[in-house]
Amino acid sequence: MKRYILAALAIMLLPLSAIAQIKIWDGTSCGAKQVTLTEYLPEGTPRAAIIICPGGSYHWLDNKEEGTMVAQALAAEGYVAYVLRYRVAGKFEFVSKYRSVLRGNRHPDMISDLQRSIQLVRTRYNGPVGVIGFSSGGHLALMGAELFGTNFLEKYNLKPVVSLRPDFAAAIYPVVTLSDERYVHKRSRLGILGERNTGKKALRDSLSMEKHVRADMPPVFILNCLDDQVVDPHNSILLDSALSAAHVPHHYVQYQTGGHGFGLDPEKMSEETTSNWLAEFLTWLKNMSF
Repeated sequence: MKRYILAALAIMLLPLSAIAQIKIWDGTSCGAKQVTLTEYLPEGTPRAAIIICPGGSYHWLDNKEEGTMVAQALAAEGYVAYVLRYRVAGKFEFVSKYRSVLRGNRHPDMISDLQRSIQLVRTRYNGPVGVIGFSSGGHLALMGAELFGTNFLEKYNLKPVVSLRPDFAAAIYPVVTLSDERYVHKRSRLGILGERNTGKKALRDSLSMEKHVRADMPPVFILNCLDDQVVDPHNSILLDSALSAAHVPHHYVQYQTGGHGFGLDPEKMSEETTSNWLAEFLTWLKNMSF
């Protein structure tokens, strides 16, 4: 069994020395009191800070295997880790579709939560700040890496003096396109756009990450599995092609098998393939001097 499966199991049994929860919108005009950053501190001097965006189709958050487990593993490797509990449509919306009448949570709430988190982490930590996301959280991480030129905090009268551009981004089995009907993950598209907006082509295109790759975006790590039955693997392939065309430094890890949604849950990872993904990511970070 790979050492990172054993490490993940060991970390789960050990209490961390310092965990803080930050309500990111306190003291602002935004009323989203449920949005939090949970901080996991390493021992010694941190290598970098990493904001973690769990997936869940923009309807819910898979906070355990794609949040807490990942944060604990990264903290054990010397990184300050922050799990972001960002706004999503909600499980009730998934059943009731109430956003056809009421606004609920939708774009740009999610990217606003991430930009606010980057702003706050930069004020707490004087070093590189990156972001990693899983599935729909991967889409959110990519929005942070590509749309940093737009201040989504302006609606809350916030004008950050720090950069909103992350220093690196990682997208694990990510949702990428919202416009290519061959590959789009429709539940995630519905989650971020809402019932009244899914038919708006301009909006879909504006949030399709393969269409907004820019040469000055941070380096990107991508990982997915070709047997992914949830998010079509072509999402990552489209992103890889767009990054290559724009000459953006990136590393694409493609596994033949492994599926979707494994995060760092030992019971969901394949020993032959996906159990090694964290080692691949950590090696990339260190090769990029993070």
